[in-house]
Amino acid sequence: MDAPEKITTTAAAAGAETLAMPHADGTTATGSQSETSEEEDYMDNSIELRGYLSKWTNYIYGWQPRYIVLKDGTLSYYKSESESDFGCRGAISLTKATIKAHESDELRFDVVVNNLNNWCLRAETSEDRMHWVEVLQLYKEGTGSTDTTSLRRHGSTMSLQSNTISLASGGSLKKTQRNLREKVGELETFKDILFVQIETLQRYFDACSELNRNNAQPLDLGDGLRPIDFKGESITFRATTSGVLSTLQHCLEIIAENDESWKRKLEREIDKRRRAEEQNKKFKDEVEKLKRLSYPGPDFEEGPHSTLPEDEFFDAVETGLEKIEEDMQLRFKLKLQSQISQTLVNVPHEAVAEGEEAREEFGTGAEAKCHTLWPEIDRVCKEQLHYAREGVGQDGNGWQIFADEGEIKMYKREEEVNGMVMDPLKAYHSVKGVTAREMCHYFFMPEFRNDWETTLEDCTILEKISADTLLFLQTHKRIWPASQRDAQFWSHMRKVGDGLEPGTRDMWLVCNNSTEYGKQESKNGKCVRIFLTVILACQTILPENYVKGQPLNRKDLTCKVTYCSVVNPGGWAPASALRAVYKREYPKFLKRFTGYVIDQCKDKPIMF
Repeated sequence: MDAPEKITTTAAAAGAETLAMPHADGTTATGSQSETSEEEDYMDNSIELRGYLSKWTNYIYGWQPRYIVLKDGTLSYYKSESESDFGCRGAISLTKATIKAHESDELRFDVVVNNLNNWCLRAETSEDRMHWVEVLQLYKEGTGSTDTTSLRRHGSTMSLQSNTISLASGGSLKKTQRNLREKVGELETFKDILFVQIETLQRYFDACSELNRNNAQPLDLGDGLRPIDFKGESITFRATTSGVLSTLQHCLEIIAENDESWKRKLEREIDKRRRAEEQNKKFKDEVEKLKRLSYPGPDFEEGPHSTLPEDEFFDAVETGLEKIEEDMQLRFKLKLQSQISQTLVNVPHEAVAEGEEAREEFGTGAEAKCHTLWPEIDRVCKEQLHYAREGVGQDGNGWQIFADEGEIKMYKREEEVNGMVMDPLKAYHSVKGVTAREMCHYFFMPEFRNDWETTLEDCTILEKISADTLLFLQTHKRIWPASQRDAQFWSHMRKVGDGLEPGTRDMWLVCNNSTEYGKQESKNGKCVRIFLTVILACQTILPENYVKGQPLNRKDLTCKVTYCSVVNPGGWAPASALRAVYKREYPKFLKRFTGYVIDQCKDKPIMF
């Protein structure tokens, strides 16, 4: 009866030591020896630990600071310490909880109950994490020991009897057979003893009978009984015991047969159980997979400690991209129906270009030359134009074609920098019915970007350097399990001479390049920053028999498009998943964009 009290005392002592230890937020919880009033002393004694930790909320908001309190065996959390007087936002009992320190993240630990309720927590330092884990484990071990002792004290005789019966009924049949054989052996011993006794008595009564014959008078046994034939009785008894032994032997044979039958039944039941366990494991794996997709946690997010397999990562991203594309197509159809239902006035390109874009300086960079970024802009544009004009012949430069769809041909080189995929891309396309300026116009102007860029969530012009040079902050939509991404870059549209080659009219380019100038964060402040260098170089091809000054129509036009990009996606996305996404999305992007430009230009005057 003393054991429970002793354990409880030990747990209380451990709790008192815990209260005096410093916490992650720099505070120290008061112990049982606090020099305050009785009411404050009582309240502080019930608090084992409290402080700020980062708690995983959901895949949108990720890790958020929360005020965590351990009190009366319950771990509670509040949004802040100031809200701790107004009720907690969630609580979990430590009685049946499991405290797990994360294997690879040295700041994280989890508190799990029945694999259903999981709190993912992170401390500021590894020492803080160790402190929290030790306190929670110590408290749980203390309460767990007390509960176990309590259960032992309340055990009952009935339960002990039930256990005995269960053990007896579940014993091996071989043991029963061995016991029966022992009994048969005992009967054999008794039989031998009886035979000896019978033979002794038989000899005695034979002598009495002989004496009676000599006297010629029968032996009087009293009550008119005649002498008994003990020999006959002994034969009878011997036959009876032999029958008993034979019967018992038969019982042993039956039991042996039943033993074999039960063995076969047991083997069948074991096989059924094995198949049921395999099926159960399969269902559990399916449920876990569905849980990862439906209730993603920090272990299934893009990150250095992600446990999501690469194939599942790609499947999830692919599903997200398909959903975005479906939404965009629906939005485009609704927009088209709205345009058809209204009487529209066709605005020619000349009218669009009446403003800043119609001025002679547009496309020359004249107005941007006084800006701080101009030397970088001019240098990068010239380098990228030279790069775009280089071929991709089989000269050992490592270019591999990965998409060949009619007029579209796409090449890549597999390159990684510090483990991050940065494969350069070069694509060629020939588009009928549009000019180089029209193609670059719709690629450069921000008001059209949402119409052809499916993953764009927000596009902000941070600075208008000039009419042909803009500074952008672009935020892309979140596609689980990948982190949300943004990019800050300057974009410059430039004209590169007239008639550079025979049969050509003009050449335009748009160059985008990441910059740290005036660095700004996205609105949510949780995006992974993309670093990119992109060029879209377009050249108008005229018919071979074209005479300068001769009027043109769209069927006479062909635009030769060269698209080059080098993108560092940042983050921790798997290399194989990134390459699979690039292979799938780049051809779709180029076809979608060029198709959009053709649709926009088909009923409008030609813009050079």
